[in-house]
Amino acid sequence: MNLPMPWVDKIFTKLTVIYGKDFLSRWEGLNIEEVKADWAKELGGFFNHPECISYALKNMPDAGKPPTVLEFRAICRKAPIFEQPRIEHHPAQPDKVKAEIEKLKNSPRTGKSDPKDWARRHIARHEAGEQVKPITLRFAREALGLIK
Repeated sequence: MNLPMPWVDKIFTKLTVIYGKDFLSRWEGLNIEEVKADWAKELGGFFNHPECISYALKNMPDAGKPPTVLEFRAICRKAPIFEQPRIEHHPAQPDKVKAEIEKLKNSPRTGKSDPKDWARRHIARHEAGEQVKPITLRFAREALGLIK
């Protein structure tokens, strides 16, 4: 994957500010869009690591010639890699797991309940005079085979 062109434009802007005309004159006589396309290709590996590009822009050599794309890429590769914090894994305690399973077995929502109880509840609410959306009532009746 190539680096997005707006990113390359920002890199060129920053390097022009740092090195002045020396940076852009490096490609005098060349099509600048082709040069930028090459930078986009060569720096594409940093798409998911923009912090490496930021590092390179902050750590340009103070003196000397402006970098080529390969020199810039080499500086990007020197960026420190920050470790992401990790969540520690703590295995479940068997006695707690067994207790939770027992709670679920005794729960009224599990076990031998009928999966169409929801439909019966909606019809009962409607018959008791409660407001039930017509589409909900229709689906409940269809689920129970009362209508087709």
